[in-house]
Amino acid sequence: MIQKFMSKKNKTNKRKTKKSDLQSQVKNLFSNNPQKTYNYKQVSAALGITKKTGRLQIEVLLFELSEQNFLNEVSTGRFKMKMVPGTFVVGIVDMTAKGAAYIVPDEGDEDIFVSQNNLGHALNGDRVKILQYAQKRNKQAEGEVVEIIERSRDQFVGTLEVSQNFAFLVADSRVMHHDIFIPPDQLNGGKQGQKAVVCITEWPGKAKNPIGKVVDVLGNPGENNTEMHAILAEFNLPYKYPEKVVEAAEKIQDKLPSEEIKKRRDFRKVPTFTIDPADAKDFDDALSVRTLKNGHWEVGVHIADVTHYVTPDSVLDKEAESRATSVYLVDRVVPMLPERLSNELCSLRPNEDKLCFSAVFEIDENGEVHDSWVGRTVIHSDRRFAYEEAQDVIETGEGDLRDELLTLNHLARKLRAIRFNNGAVDFERVEVKFKLDENGKPLNVFFKEAKESNKLIEEFMLLANRRVAEIIGRNELTPENKRSSKNSKTFVYRIHDEPNPEKFEAFSKFVRKFGFEAAPKVNETISSSLNRVLDEVQGKKQQNIVETLAIRTMSKAVYSTHNIGHYGLGFKYYTHFTSPIRRYPDMMVHRLLQRYLDEGRSATREKYEELCDHSTKMEIRASEAERTSIKYKQVEFLKDRVGDVFEGVISGVTEWGIYVELDENKCEGMVPIRDLDDDFYQFDEDNYCLVGRRKNRKYQLGDAVKIQIAKANLEKRQLDFVLAT
Repeated sequence: MIQKFMSKKNKTNKRKTKKSDLQSQVKNLFSNNPQKTYNYKQVSAALGITKKTGRLQIEVLLFELSEQNFLNEVSTGRFKMKMVPGTFVVGIVDMTAKGAAYIVPDEGDEDIFVSQNNLGHALNGDRVKILQYAQKRNKQAEGEVVEIIERSRDQFVGTLEVSQNFAFLVADSRVMHHDIFIPPDQLNGGKQGQKAVVCITEWPGKAKNPIGKVVDVLGNPGENNTEMHAILAEFNLPYKYPEKVVEAAEKIQDKLPSEEIKKRRDFRKVPTFTIDPADAKDFDDALSVRTLKNGHWEVGVHIADVTHYVTPDSVLDKEAESRATSVYLVDRVVPMLPERLSNELCSLRPNEDKLCFSAVFEIDENGEVHDSWVGRTVIHSDRRFAYEEAQDVIETGEGDLRDELLTLNHLARKLRAIRFNNGAVDFERVEVKFKLDENGKPLNVFFKEAKESNKLIEEFMLLANRRVAEIIGRNELTPENKRSSKNSKTFVYRIHDEPNPEKFEAFSKFVRKFGFEAAPKVNETISSSLNRVLDEVQGKKQQNIVETLAIRTMSKAVYSTHNIGHYGLGFKYYTHFTSPIRRYPDMMVHRLLQRYLDEGRSATREKYEELCDHSTKMEIRASEAERTSIKYKQVEFLKDRVGDVFEGVISGVTEWGIYVELDENKCEGMVPIRDLDDDFYQFDEDNYCLVGRRKNRKYQLGDAVKIQIAKANLEKRQLDFVLAT
């Protein structure tokens, strides 16, 4: 009995030691990343813990450390190292329209208010160190800026105000509250009223305004090129290439060396084609298909081998890394790579031999993948399809490569069904497009719908992306007896966390008002319940609103070396492999994959995590610029229709008014609360509505209303509506 007791005691001590070690590891992770928030999945991934028991132990530890006041639960299941009042905090400046700011230490944490007088010379987006004051009970945390660590930008776009002896730039941004003083000899040819880009050169300590110089004159307000370049400059996105980058691209030879072709798997005699938008010039991907002797199909997903031409740390690579993504505005694409590469050398144009990085699959009649291979190839595209042309072949069963297209469409349907059965969420939002004249003026608005030709391409791109991530994430290049996802090599993943429970509950509460039940039923997952609601709302007037709110309910997908899976797609492993012409993360994936295929050592995680963070930020910035360009064209499209009446749906409710999306063209504008003069309206945040105090009339999210266009302000990209009787 004594021996058994001693043995049990030793085991207990061992467990305690293990827990103590694990707690130290968790504390170290948070201490080394005091500005970051983590959930238990992310902590587990960072510490290389994959077993369910270990992940559960991490989850318990996080709550224990929260009770010990080491961590702060900033939102449900997400934790951050607790800051002590009176200490220094590093964060990002989020400026308000009135000139004060909130410092955001990290997502989900409590923002710290800084008055305008305590901001120093900090500007929106700057990384700053602040002194956080001791917080009073139930009061907003406050502080003051003590150091500007990093400027988010030094260039601003706006309108020049020129007088005889001096000039100013009045910035377009509503959160840039300082005009920039420009000495007359620094105007660079800029004239009164023109749009320009100005670089801040100095900001003396006691000066109210920064001093700058004009680095580019964009042109006259209202001209299409001027406005599109202004939008790019506003979001600190490039709109032209440095000469040395263009020169480097032009020097690349277009002839494929025979010794390079010999190293690759040759697909030039296999039926191959591309499917892209009608106006596309950069063809990232191609598909090939042929029947195997066993009756299965071999499907090749062929991706432009950009990294063959763009070598690490070259001028072209540094430019691509900085941009991180192509930018898609209403009327143009601003490519990540110069056109010599994006539209010529790398583009998988028809009737040309091209170098690719490919994922090749053996698939049966039911969409089950039996085998796969990944490596470098050479292809020859037989046909370039526009989506509309491919759709016509699918619908009629007639046309070029009909057998290949119909086979791939059949397999794509099977793959899609399997994906949704495994928990993927089915988001299919209406995409607004404009028909423009030669000067960029919008003539018409139309809606782009994803048809089977679009879904066909999407499905095989998803398949390739997932398979590449699995190979590295599961350590499949390691001998089977040594495989362990715990020791998987550094890689770039596209990750997507599960929905925040509080946001999902708010979404459920909202859609319940329209007769939809989002709460999961018996044996139903959250993703299944979301799919059910999205299916039920199809064709109804609330469709766009419900779909928009559903997307907001979901977490945002990001790039990371710490894999937690992709919730929205229902994949345990996922990456971006299929668009290296337009996304830098795909170039990183190509390089890392080849490195590991060549049995190279694991890359430095810290370096790639920084690149992932940068790529995510640039992707968000590019998306914001795209939305801004759409908004500008919407206002431009309706400026000649002031006074016209439209039907719409309330798409947003705030304390300052209601936003209405027009049924006819999906343009959105606002009815200010001051113009609702039949009553005194108050904002009911819980129920997404404005309520009249006397008559109890409600204006609620999703309600149908009639409006009249009162004003279209192109300068502010703003539509003002009034309710129509």
